[in-house]
Amino acid sequence: MEFIKNFPFFSIVLCMISATISSVLSGKNAKRLSMFVVSAVGIMSALVLYYVVQTGESFVYLMGHHAAPWGNELRVGVLEGLMAFFFSIIMMLSLLGGMKQIFKDISEKKLNLYFIMIDLLLASLLALIYTNDLFNAYVFIEINTLAACGLIMSKQNGRTLVGTMKYMVMSLVGSGLILFGLSVLYGVTGHLLMPNIKESVLALTASGQYRVPVLMTIAMVTVGLAIKSALYPFHNWLPDTYSYGTPTSSALLSSLVSKSYIFLLIKIVYRVVGFDVIAGSGILNIFFVFGLAGMIMGSVRALAQNDIRKMIAYSSVAQIGYIYMGIGLGTKVGMYAAVFHIMSHAASKALLFISSNGLSLASGNGKEFADLRGAGYRNKLAGFGFMVGSLSMVGIPLFAGFISKLNFALGAFESPAKLMPTLLCLAISTLLNAGYFIRAVIVLYTPVAKAEQPENLYKRDYSFIVSVVCFVILNFVLGMFSGPIMEAIRSGLNMFA
Repeated sequence: MEFIKNFPFFSIVLCMISATISSVLSGKNAKRLSMFVVSAVGIMSALVLYYVVQTGESFVYLMGHHAAPWGNELRVGVLEGLMAFFFSIIMMLSLLGGMKQIFKDISEKKLNLYFIMIDLLLASLLALIYTNDLFNAYVFIEINTLAACGLIMSKQNGRTLVGTMKYMVMSLVGSGLILFGLSVLYGVTGHLLMPNIKESVLALTASGQYRVPVLMTIAMVTVGLAIKSALYPFHNWLPDTYSYGTPTSSALLSSLVSKSYIFLLIKIVYRVVGFDVIAGSGILNIFFVFGLAGMIMGSVRALAQNDIRKMIAYSSVAQIGYIYMGIGLGTKVGMYAAVFHIMSHAASKALLFISSNGLSLASGNGKEFADLRGAGYRNKLAGFGFMVGSLSMVGIPLFAGFISKLNFALGAFESPAKLMPTLLCLAISTLLNAGYFIRAVIVLYTPVAKAEQPENLYKRDYSFIVSVVCFVILNFVLGMFSGPIMEAIRSGLNMFA
């Protein structure tokens, strides 16, 4: 069993090696290698999760078996194991669901480059989950950004290039703030490992030394991560980025990339700054306000869209607002709900992007709602998958999104000052969610005359079928068996603290 402690390191290195090897492979062989790597990482992550659940303790892996400052550390607890395993599942299902479209949208000469970006993205996601060192986290933030840009612009047309430029500019602003904040933090504390920084920050806070530099550092790092994760109003790059890439790219960007930055932020809240210190700084209140604004404004913009992809993209702005609102509540249940919503949103949003592509193909590649009338009959599985994802996002019982919203409401009761704004915005946002998602479902199941039906370009695709069915099952599992998952989240956050 002790050998399992090597698996987090093996997972990251395997992805990096795979990316290197894929540079000399054909597109089809690069695809096979990437699918193998994602599967292997999923299996290793499942074993790591099983190990930490059984032992009930976190463990630290010393890179090169040298302690700091000469070595680097990976730190693994229940929450890290759960997220690594869950992210691997989402990546595998997103690849399966959009695989056929990847080979259509991307030229044969560049297919291997796409799968190189997939490998690098998975390596960076795992590193951000497992790392115990802030500079190492920054390095993989940049790898994550570059890999995401590669995935966006792999489908080369004007809109994806514009979306990539917007994403790159905003990401560089966020990265600059993070790097500057980490530099100041290192200058003040003299450490890069998370536990050592936390000890120094707590000591400085108690003594009153370097109060302004510490506060500036917290602000720069958290704002930088908020920009990179598309918290309102830093979301303007998101619609073009999510809307015009391949379905797999859109699914991965919406469900995993932004969530990895939020997960790192939660690690910083607990393991670097300390929850009490960051609560005292007032930054949680800022997250709360902007989270509420994102919940409403993202939903309003989604309601105004006629393109199904843009509607789903603006919905992501609202859902990211939910996560930051939960963090901003400053309560245990609010944080549990925020972490759970990372999972529920990832499962639902990836399903929506993959299903919408099947509906589009069944409607002559149409993306506007006018073109999608009756698409739920032309591609029954895609229609059902879109309906399940929509009901989850609205928060209907039995689906993943209901558990998130229920726990957000419960978390608000632990913070009386924020109770009424939270419940009010939850109610308004849920009504708006219902407005645009139910409208979309009604359009998909509005019968049209046979003469008016567009050409059905969808051909049976078994990988798409497996992906949608598994995503639907995952949504039901998160909605109906949330108890053990919430318990794992509680245990993992307690290990953080």
